[in-house]
Amino acid sequence: MEKDNNLNGAEKQLNNPLHGVRLADILDYLVKKHGWEYLGDRFNFRCFTHDPSVNSSLKFLRKTDWARKKVEDFYIKSIERERRA
Repeated sequence: MEKDNNLNGAEKQLNNPLHGVRLADILDYLVKKHGWEYLGDRFNFRCFTHDPSVNSSLKFLRKTDWARKKVEDFYIKSIERERRA
């Protein structure tokens, strides 16, 4: 029975587009694709609007689950749009 639970967990990870993707890599991708100004307009997070940097953004997003979720969801949508194009 335990093997089934592990399998289900592994299957879930296969369907998880964020599996194996670091938050720093997500930020790098979004900054390169959209830029800090766009990210600041879209999310209005201080770490994106006032002297933005990957380090300050990582600190904020690691502490703030709701903000991290928004950024991760935006990343997934960006990746999906890129794949369709």
